[in-house]
Amino acid sequence: MNVSANPPIADFLAHLQIERRMSAHTLDAYRRDLDALAAWAAAQGIADPETLNAEQLRAFIAAEHRRGMSPKSLQRRLSACRSFYRWLLKHGCIAASPAAGIRAPKAPRKLPQVLDVDEAVQLVELPTDAPLGLRDRAMLELFYSSGLRLSELCALRWRDLDLADGLVTVLGKGGKQRSVPVGSHARKALDDWRRESQGQADGAVFPGRGGAPIGARAVQIRLRQLAQRQGLFKRVHPHLLRHSFASHVLESSGDLRGVQELLGHADIATTQIYTHLDYQHLARVYDGAHPRAKRKS
Repeated sequence: MNVSANPPIADFLAHLQIERRMSAHTLDAYRRDLDALAAWAAAQGIADPETLNAEQLRAFIAAEHRRGMSPKSLQRRLSACRSFYRWLLKHGCIAASPAAGIRAPKAPRKLPQVLDVDEAVQLVELPTDAPLGLRDRAMLELFYSSGLRLSELCALRWRDLDLADGLVTVLGKGGKQRSVPVGSHARKALDDWRRESQGQADGAVFPGRGGAPIGARAVQIRLRQLAQRQGLFKRVHPHLLRHSFASHVLESSGDLRGVQELLGHADIATTQIYTHLDYQHLARVYDGAHPRAKRKS
């Protein structure tokens, strides 16, 4: 983690790293956002960004907007500021948060792309006689079976898997632990891979070089290669399998709360995007089946 030159910001980032156990990627995003705040404050002659008031913070967000920053990036930047000032308030460094009540422009919400069921099956049913075939099959089956995040899959140890009961226990965002079912196809693929790799309880399920857990970038590259090998020429990436898992489970069950638990979302609003995907599916069914919905050729 690159440490900010501003001491309060540096202390806050250390809190996120040590106590909140945030990933290096997330920490770097927080650092960039808060360093931008500190740089803007310094340009206004304000040495300490923690002393900004609500009007000044609003001026910072407006300046970033004029500079061409997208609504989505502004939302992220303001979210970092909110977290920072909330932490300062909790530790008695400020009397009130200047971020309270400030809103960033709304960003248009993009629906995530998903594979349909046939495409997902086509992807995961890899031939296992190729080099690393058992590993790749186990990796893809687990991704699609359990909807894991990329970081969760990379960090997985054999002790985290209970193949007899079909469960995997992962440590998600914010250090929150959850257990997720593992489907029968994934259990068999993992069992085959463990026998071939002679995996030990403390060993990485998917080791990289030297036996350490495989890197996220290596998984991304491998997944793209495997998708092309299986005849899928969409942009296939790890999160696409997580999106597909969520969409297919919701489509079959209609249980939004259940999907929220499976994905490890803290806020159900994050999960609700999959209801829009489901409605799109229903709309296509309606348009194709209802006699009064069919368009004239």
